[in-house]
Amino acid sequence: MKIAALDYTADWLRDEHRVYEALDGLPFLPRALGWDDDGIAPLLALEDLSGESWPPPWDILRIDAVLATLDAVHASTPPAGVPPAVESQFGLDGWPDVIADPQPFLALGICSPAWLEEHLPTLADASASAEIGGDSLLHFDVRSDNLCLRGDRAVFVDWNNACVGNPVLDTAAWLPSLQNEGGPAPDEILPDETPGLPQLASLLAGYFSARAGLSPIPQAPHARPLQLAQSRASLPWAARLLGLPPPS
Repeated sequence: MKIAALDYTADWLRDEHRVYEALDGLPFLPRALGWDDDGIAPLLALEDLSGESWPPPWDILRIDAVLATLDAVHASTPPAGVPPAVESQFGLDGWPDVIADPQPFLALGICSPAWLEEHLPTLADASASAEIGGDSLLHFDVRSDNLCLRGDRAVFVDWNNACVGNPVLDTAAWLPSLQNEGGPAPDEILPDETPGLPQLASLLAGYFSARAGLSPIPQAPHARPLQLAQSRASLPWAARLLGLPPPS
């Protein structure tokens, strides 16, 4: 049972319900069992997935199941009204915020001020040119806490960030958290020659790097530590793809 506690989570839950309503019956979603919206605190009832397998740990079969499920999501017809990726969270370019005030990011100790000063223009230019538009349905928040394994496929939960865009970005956005949980490095999943990948990796690195050093979010205390871990994985990936030295 999911019930909204705040105004913005009520909107998230309504967005999520629209996806369940439009894609009802597809195997990569849990079954929606009930919905009630009193205009203040909507309630969504979903099937109980607690008996399924929730990674980590990761192995090749589990990773392949998630990749196959992502392919199925990306091949599905997006519901009407789902926004473009540029309006969703990972569509936000974070490097302009780091340029405006680099101190929150530098305080994380991921790289030196000298490294950032020298290479920030390249990262920002790459991120600004990332191709995130497209016609594919994206989940856009794939992480281990938002998926479980059922047989040879994955089931994704938390669909409030669903959008339409470049499917490579959806897959790439999962890979830093996969690495942090003992899975392979991103370049073992997406080959370097994937079109537009350096720009997309830079976009993701900027998103996480610009937010990880900000003040904690009381309603989501896990958010900043998660963003820090993803920044530590995504920034070296982006640097390598762009031909930059590793962050030091």
